[in-house]
Amino acid sequence: MRISVSSDMDEPVARALVAELRGRGHEVVTHGALRPGDDPQWAVCSEAAAREVAGGASDQAVVCCWTGTGASIAANKVPGVRAALCADAYTADGARRWNDANVLALSLRLTSEPLLKEILDAWFTAVPSEDAEDRENVSRIGRLDLNRSAP
Repeated sequence: MRISVSSDMDEPVARALVAELRGRGHEVVTHGALRPGDDPQWAVCSEAAAREVAGGASDQAVVCCWTGTGASIAANKVPGVRAALCADAYTADGARRWNDANVLALSLRLTSEPLLKEILDAWFTAVPSEDAEDRENVSRIGRLDLNRSAP
């Protein structure tokens, strides 16, 4: 799987994230502080990673900032992206399962390496629900993207 990863800071957990994803066999494309010379602002690098998912260049993305909130907000502004800020494995599982989230947002401040691995385990093992109500909710989000006026 090709995964875009962005971080506004070159923090140990961001480096651990990239290493963990590569160790799991994923192709990783980095943005922001993880790519020398790239713009590290959270809004810029999160948007870049999210656009790769929306455009089909990447299968999924992981966006990071100090709290994870700004990164998730920026990613969710890209039509076709469903970013979820996850601070634990249960939330990551639910985000993939019920929301068919395609972008994981993480807090650089709160995510330890052991927790990171738990979140990634849950994220990558969860399968999007085929329940009609869940699929309708995800479809509704897609229709909201179509109704969004251009900035």
